[in-house]
Amino acid sequence: MRLLITGGNGQLGRAFAALASMPDCQVLPLNSQELDVTDPRQLEDRFTKFPPDAVVHAGAYTAVDQAELEIDKAFRVNVVGTGNVAAACLKFCSKMVYISTDYVFDGSQNKPYTEFDRPNPLNVYGRTKLEGELLAARICPRLFVVRTSWLYGDGRNFVRTILKLAQEQASLSIVNDQTGTPTYAMDLARGILSLIAGAGYGTYHMSNSGQCTWYEFAAAILRLAGANVTIKPVSTAESSRPAVRPRYSTLRNYMQELTGGDCFRPWEAALADYIKQIKPGNASY
Repeated sequence: MRLLITGGNGQLGRAFAALASMPDCQVLPLNSQELDVTDPRQLEDRFTKFPPDAVVHAGAYTAVDQAELEIDKAFRVNVVGTGNVAAACLKFCSKMVYISTDYVFDGSQNKPYTEFDRPNPLNVYGRTKLEGELLAARICPRLFVVRTSWLYGDGRNFVRTILKLAQEQASLSIVNDQTGTPTYAMDLARGILSLIAGAGYGTYHMSNSGQCTWYEFAAAILRLAGANVTIKPVSTAESSRPAVRPRYSTLRNYMQELTGGDCFRPWEAALADYIKQIKPGNASY
């Protein structure tokens, strides 16, 4: 299988690169400098040189707060760029995996969201990702939409930020009124590979199981890392972020449950494995 990854320098892209030694699988991760998805000619050239059996479109504008100021840029990358990738996949008969987000939901319900719940994004980033889903579905029939949440892996993420701050500060203030599910990029990459192997096209939620607040997530990180730092729970209002976040965005991997079983492990177990890989004092924090 020939697998092309957009956003190759991101956390999910790096997870796929780490799986590149898989037998019978060629993985080509491309970052935004190597492939500008808003340029159809670049896509045509890349697909011609490396005709992929499947494309994981992980490249995106992901700066949630900045998107409120750079609306046109966010729509250009997340909607127009996604449409270009979908058109290239259609032309080259490639399967497409579009990585979407829990932020397509407004957080108004108190139970995990399934693939059959109605999206209603609260911020620009969520709107662009939802519009990307809809546009890709209109263009590419061999499409998997994969929604995930609170991703961490190799690269800048909440886990590394908390560990870095724990080295610099005696106390931390963490939001405690937003609930979701941390998801380990390696677990997500493996789940996507199993999805690509089949032809059950459609929308799938793929997150580790369970749920927590950002405060509870931070507490687990510090405990597993053995960091002695005081953390204080604060409200979203106190954090003063430009973009509105859903207060509840836990995803239920319902389509996986219906079509063969949800293989994603609890978020605590995935986090413990990740923390073990990070050496104390790592400058990449």
